[in-house]
Amino acid sequence: MSQARITIDRDFTIADVPRRLFGSFVEHMGRCVYTGIYEPGHPQADERGFRRDVLALVREMGPTVIRYPGGNFVSGYNWEDGVGPVADRPVRMDGAWHTIETNAFGLHEFVDWAREAEVEVMEAINLGTRGMDEARALVEYANHPGGTYWSDLRRRNGAADPFDIKLWCLGNELDGPWQIGGKTPAEYGRLAQETAKAMKLVDPSIELVAVGSSNRGMPTFGTWEHTVLTHAYDEVDYISMHAYYQEHDGDTESFLADAVDMDAFIEGVIATVDAVKAAGKHTKQVNISFDEWNVWDQHKYNSVEADEIEAAGWKQHPRLIEDTYSVTDAVVVGTLLNSLLRHGDRVQIANQAQLVNVIAPIRSEEGGPAWRQTSFWPFERVARLAKGRILRLAVNATQISTKRYGDVDAVDAAATWDEETGRVVVFVANRSLEASSDLTLDLRGFGALRVASAEVLTIPEGGDRLTANLETAPDRVGMVPLAGVEVVDGAVRATLPPVSWSVIELS
Repeated sequence: MSQARITIDRDFTIADVPRRLFGSFVEHMGRCVYTGIYEPGHPQADERGFRRDVLALVREMGPTVIRYPGGNFVSGYNWEDGVGPVADRPVRMDGAWHTIETNAFGLHEFVDWAREAEVEVMEAINLGTRGMDEARALVEYANHPGGTYWSDLRRRNGAADPFDIKLWCLGNELDGPWQIGGKTPAEYGRLAQETAKAMKLVDPSIELVAVGSSNRGMPTFGTWEHTVLTHAYDEVDYISMHAYYQEHDGDTESFLADAVDMDAFIEGVIATVDAVKAAGKHTKQVNISFDEWNVWDQHKYNSVEADEIEAAGWKQHPRLIEDTYSVTDAVVVGTLLNSLLRHGDRVQIANQAQLVNVIAPIRSEEGGPAWRQTSFWPFERVARLAKGRILRLAVNATQISTKRYGDVDAVDAAATWDEETGRVVVFVANRSLEASSDLTLDLRGFGALRVASAEVLTIPEGGDRLTANLETAPDRVGMVPLAGVEVVDGAVRATLPPVSWSVIELS
């Protein structure tokens, strides 16, 4: 049995909870759009082809902002292909994912879908094969009321009112050799600067995200951010981060500790942003948009799916990285959410990639059902319950040994406090594979609190951590009551099972 003591004081806070921290991502990749959120003819489809069963799950999960339409896809995408009468839209080859794009679903459809899902649109522009002229035209099309060429075209295409999209991504992963139209840091920095200026001349109210490193292991990590922001600091509002985590060679202990890497990645980017700010004598603050993050099994895609898809030729919406998530995966997702919360003073936007089917918390079948994966639950709980202020925690926990990160805390945590309701919510994971952890929450300055609810996501009795959520038994694994939670001498005591992620609400 390991031990963990977490001290929580109402006077030690980090920032208000950024509501955009609970974002997701819809890309024209695999079956995320087609047979995911959009499937005309499905028994659950509405008159616009939106799957109502998927929409219901999206509303339940609670994302606040969704990035669209990519991703690698956007670097070869002509946004004009996705507007106007569907019958007149061109069918294109998408080189990013080796698929045929029908363009039956485009900007108007996504904006309509986003309104149904009650989410904010985060629009990405193509800075791979295209540039600032197309970008400013898209802003005019989307946001200008009327009386100009592009805004009047939107009106003729059926949208009299502007879409009023406030959040825009200046391309995607342009540091990557896999990206269509990849660039050097200096090339991209100048392009981002000038494109940002042109877009804000059309609509000064928009917020812009510059492309950061595609992952922490990129050879240009750090120098990319420094060079890009040296050019574009005054014109942009955020720099992006992307990270995907997976289990390597059966090293589950390191996998469960991957939030340690996310912490270090975020703190490295913050240091670089602030160095550019200081050197340039800037007064504004550029923050972070962690607009792609998740757990996935990239080994499978690299070794099997990519070769199979290319050999099969060009197809519409083939299956791509439709991972089936285990409890272990979901616990890691919970710790990544904890990391994002802990850095909520600077990480103002985050998007779990992707929403449906493609490494997603929601799965669907063409003509069939839709269901929640294990990773649905930590996202839904944090998006719904994390309100008010993020609390700064002092954690004293038993250490566990990992190959990749050395000794780390067995227990990982984040917490929020809603002053209006008086509610404190603690999100806590036990990363140990074998040992339960006796947890003590030492609460200071909140007055008398009681346990309003306590839930845990863990391996069900008799289950296996790798196969606890098979497609043959969707929705089998979810949050269940965490037994034995009590208040003793003003402190909260609980026992956390191994490989678990818990939510304890106090009021």
